[in-house]
Amino acid sequence: MHRISRKWRPPLALVIGGGLAGVLLTPLIGIVYFRLWGNVLGWGEAAWLVFWIALVATAILGLLLWRLVLRPVYALTAHAKAIKAGQMDAPAPTHFGTPEFRDLGQSVIDMGATLNSRAASLRAYADHVTHELKSPLTSIQGAAELLQSEDLPSDDRTALCQTVAAASQRMDALLNDLRRHALASQSAGVGTCLLLDSLPDDPPLKITCHGTTPVPLEPQDLRAILVQLAQNAAAHGATTLGIDWDGTRMLAQDNGQGIAQGDASRIFDPFFTTRRDAGGTGMGLSIVRSLLATRGGQIELQASAQGACFLITFD
Repeated sequence: MHRISRKWRPPLALVIGGGLAGVLLTPLIGIVYFRLWGNVLGWGEAAWLVFWIALVATAILGLLLWRLVLRPVYALTAHAKAIKAGQMDAPAPTHFGTPEFRDLGQSVIDMGATLNSRAASLRAYADHVTHELKSPLTSIQGAAELLQSEDLPSDDRTALCQTVAAASQRMDALLNDLRRHALASQSAGVGTCLLLDSLPDDPPLKITCHGTTPVPLEPQDLRAILVQLAQNAAAHGATTLGIDWDGTRMLAQDNGQGIAQGDASRIFDPFFTTRRDAGGTGMGLSIVRSLLATRGGQIELQASAQGACFLITFD
């Protein structure tokens, strides 16, 4: 996510106040000095001098207003229009004249990133859900056709019923994960919690935690993230999961089989799994990424000598 550099800029109140002061003081100064210079230079020369001073002051004030107010507004408006037109990769503005416009620009950029994340989730749903549900649905349809045969042996009938049950369970698991993925993209609000107070009630492996400072997440969000990480680690042979939180970043390290280098770039993609035969849906890490994205967080895979290691950071 693009972050705007925090350079010093005059606040908007100072810009407006300075502009109003310039508008008020320029004619007053002109009147005072016109009388003074008129007696020295002559009234015509004094009038021209006051005119040029007023012109230069107006030009300086106009330049400051352009750089500090108008240009940031135009750039931010163009960026918002580009996002509205679907150009999610449109370059973000780099110049913001005041802290207020900088914060407004960051909010617009974050909003665009959130919209992009949600659009990506919808595209992933449209691209994958049909494919993922087609296999168990085909199994159910085929079994239903064969079960209609009156002379079907009892052993084959039992096997087909088991196929229907397994396919139904697969579809149910996919739909449940899709529902959790959709809920993950909806922010639960801003809050904090302690790591030890948000541990899963019945984790599939041993979880050890280090860190006493608040985590910038709602308790239910952090618990959902830890559940998904624990389930993913346990599914890959891990028996322990260590969570280390230092107040700015969180490391989640397990002692499982780790992640193959060729799969590292795809592990956060919806429906990507190496455990399809074992019932994996490939939605766990995608749910974690969606949860964090809507709350200003990011997750990435780190190099590890043993098991899988994930780094979680917050803006």
